[in-house]
Amino acid sequence: MTQHEEHHKIALITGASRGLGAALAENLAARGWHVIAVGRTTGALEELDDRIRKAGGSATLAPMDVGTPEAMAQLAQAVMGRWGGLDLWAHTAIHAAPMSPAGHIDARDFQKSVDLNIVTTRGLINLFEPLLRARQGTALFFDDARGGQKFFGSYGATKAGQIALAQSWQAENAQIGPRVVIASPAPMPTATRARFFPGEDRDALTPCRAEAGRILDEVLG
Repeated sequence: MTQHEEHHKIALITGASRGLGAALAENLAARGWHVIAVGRTTGALEELDDRIRKAGGSATLAPMDVGTPEAMAQLAQAVMGRWGGLDLWAHTAIHAAPMSPAGHIDARDFQKSVDLNIVTTRGLINLFEPLLRARQGTALFFDDARGGQKFFGSYGATKAGQIALAQSWQAENAQIGPRVVIASPAPMPTATRARFFPGEDRDALTPCRAEAGRILDEVLG
């Protein structure tokens, strides 16, 4: 490791391109952490990197699809080789299928939700658990499942499945680590929410930066 790498805490954000993921990345970088920003949109990641560097922080960009197991395995190997583990993994990547009555959920959209929200999360837990354990790190998930609400069957079912998986992981590792935290974010003016609630007064929502700061204050102490 270089001196730069030794003196930084390391955070990996899956789904860092926009919204809460990007806000978490900027907040952590401002706290002196080195951020590994994972996302599919290269341009958005580069804009995030510009904001982080302009504020005096540091980041490593990983323009990857978290749903590609081979890419994630390579990333995990690279993180272990360069930094020896992770101090924090925040998982904000999500597939939000279009809202639909339960009896009319599109099969392909539902499968995408299952694949990213549940199957991919299981794979990432397998890969990142050794990295987090190596540095006594924390995994951070976000519970906004909306289970039982009208037209949220696809999102609600698969997000609830993700959180159930995280809760089991949390219970299993309560004594040995890694620490697993499940946060409940306030409604934020994200692109995903705009799809769910078109025409909503976005000024009444909590800004992503404010919510990222609140959550990290609670998680990091």
